[in-house]
Amino acid sequence: MSLAYAYPASRFEPAILVDLNLRSERQRLSKSALQGFFRLAEAWKLRDDDARELLGGLSSSAFYEWKKNPARLLEVDRITRISYLIGIYKALHILYGDLLADEWLSLPNRNRIFAGRTPLAYMLGGGLLAMQTVRKLLEARRGGV
Repeated sequence: MSLAYAYPASRFEPAILVDLNLRSERQRLSKSALQGFFRLAEAWKLRDDDARELLGGLSSSAFYEWKKNPARLLEVDRITRISYLIGIYKALHILYGDLLADEWLSLPNRNRIFAGRTPLAYMLGGGLLAMQTVRKLLEARRGGV
């Protein structure tokens, strides 16, 4: 007697995951990821120090060089950070009008997760895991989870 559980067949194809350990995949994604990051940083009116911290503590000189010339190979951590931030940006623009969507990150928030702080302060303090939490919260709000 088999105790294996069978899952019902899905009508959806499984998502193809990008293997960020592959240099070729990171090379393919890096430039557009950085360009997208700098656009959302502008839309969110991020201070350069905050933008550098969201990228994982990038030095000032590297930050300005990357901004001027985004054609470079990013590490897995940085692409992952940018992916979370772009997902947050997208979810906010689905949930709210453009003005509120772009201000939301810098507004104090009463959600238990933020404890009265801004979502930006929460992410700056919590790094990659905080970005993941904010993204999951917004995806759940829009019904994507």
